[in-house]
Parts: sequence; structure tokens; C-alpha cells
Amino acid sequence: MPDIVVMFFLLGVLAGVVKSDLTIPKAAYDTLSLLLMLTIGIKGGMALYGNLHWSLLPELGAVAALGALIPLALMPILRRLVRLSAADSASIAAHYGSVSAGTFAVALAFAEGRGLPTGAEVTLYLVMLELPAIMVSIALYRRYRGAQGGEAISGLWHETLTNRGVILLAGGVVIGALYGPQEGANVTDLLTGAFHAVLALFLLEMGLTAAETLRPLPWQHWRLLSFALVTPPLLALSGLLVGLALDLPQGSVLILTTLAASASYIAAPAAMRAAIPQANIGLAMLASLGLTFPLNVIFGIPLYHAVISAIVG
Repeated sequence: MPDIVVMFFLLGVLAGVVKSDLTIPKAAYDTLSLLLMLTIGIKGGMALYGNLHWSLLPELGAVAALGALIPLALMPILRRLVRLSAADSASIAAHYGSVSAGTFAVALAFAEGRGLPTGAEVTLYLVMLELPAIMVSIALYRRYRGAQGGEAISGLWHETLTNRGVILLAGGVVIGALYGPQEGANVTDLLTGAFHAVLALFLLEMGLTAAETLRPLPWQHWRLLSFALVTPPLLALSGLLVGLALDLPQGSVLILTTLAASASYIAAPAAMRAAIPQANIGLAMLASLGLTFPLNVIFGIPLYHAVISAIVG
């Protein structure tokens, strides 16, 4: 059976398909996403407590390089095979080079539930993949339209580095690393103890949103729909190879593989709206949230785990 938190996603999809009046108020969704990202950051920071060392730099550098290379590889595919405009190609390349915090949370819960050894630094993968992917995608778009490299670069960096996802994740990591699992327990125990419950409610909303995105199924975008289904396993292979090359523990390989296969639906849309206003964010959400997210959380993570177990085990 799927992990119990995935069942909440399926419940949301079912409610959306049957056109139930079930809704999650926007304020509640914003609170859930805030708690989810902050808790992910704190959990990662507490795991890093006393474990920070310079030997992490090559690993994080390799992860950042992966985040930069994914949009470089996807941009020509989106332009020539999916036949999207330069703006939409750059936008979707950014979404797929960037990462899904929700997918990360499901993968982390999956690894923890099966006792897979996981490195303390895996939360940092979120930021190390996300920032290069967004910056490279915007640079590709600007190169295509002939803009100067320094055009509004300070505003671009500010928008990318100060979006709520980066602030909450990075801030949570710093707080967790400073206080550890004991000193801040009166606050951190509440957040980490509620992690799975918050994730379940978040996935319920994601199921409702995914069903709405796909109703009715936009067959006119069949190339993009195919891209959203075929691309994740291929990108997962790149994460798997990097994880194996770095000799990461099995849980870390699973999380890196899953993140490489995921697509952003929180940070990247905000960045693309500001940097490439010509892009149709609805297309990106159709692909990333409507198809790639459910593909990964329902089928992908168990499949990636099985492949990794066969190779490593």
C-alpha cells in the first residue's frame, strides 16, 4: 500500500474528480505550506547540528551543478520537441530544474519510515538545486531575446533569494543547526512532531488542485503532457548517478533522485512571474502539479527506492 500521507493526496484527487464541495481555504493552505517548509528546514538543521564540516562542499557543489545542468538540457527539448515559445520553455525548464518541497517531504517521510540511512545535509539539496535552476533558466531566456546579462540582475537575485520558500528553508536550517534537537525542544518538538499531519493536509490540498488542473484534460497540450510524464524518470536517472558517484547513503540517494525528478510549484512560479511575465504559468502548473507531482508521489518514489535497493543492496 502507498504511504499513508499519499492516501490524503489521492483523497484530494478523488474529491476533485467527483466535484465535491471540499475546499481548503487559501489562508489554511498558506499556513500549511509555511509550516511544511519551516519544519523541513528545522529538521535538516537539527540533523546538521554538530555535523557541519568542509567535506560537504564538494557534495553540495555537485548538487548545485545538477540544478544548473537540468534546465540547460531541457530548454532545447521544450523548444524543438514540445514546441513552446522561448518564454514558456525557459519557465518550464526552471520549474523542472527547481524542486518540489512537497515531493521532498514525501520522500523524506518514505526514507524515515523505512529506516534508510540519510545524510544530515539533504535539506540543503532543496536550495542547492533550486537557485541555480532558476538563475540559469532566466539567463537562457535573456540570451534568446538578446538582453544584456546585467539587466536588472540585482532585482533578479533579490527575487530569487528572498522568496518565502528560500527564507523559510534556509532560516529553518540555521535555527535547527544553532539549537539542535535538545536546546530548542520546546518549539522544535511541536513542529517536527506534527510534520506528518501537516504533510497529509498539505497533500490533501495538492490533490484537489491537481484534479482541478486536469479537469477537463487539455488534450491540445498533448506534447507538454507527454513531457510531464516522460521527463521525471529520465531526470531521476541523473540524480541517481550523481548520488552513486558521491557514494551517498541510500536514503540520501533516494532523496536526490526524487528531487531531480520533481518539479517546483511554489518557488519557481513566483520567480517566473517576476522575471518572465510573458510566460504562461498555467502551462507550467499543468505539467508540474497536474502530472509530475502525482506521478512522483504515487509511483515514482517507490520505484526509485526499488531501483536503488537493487543497485546498492
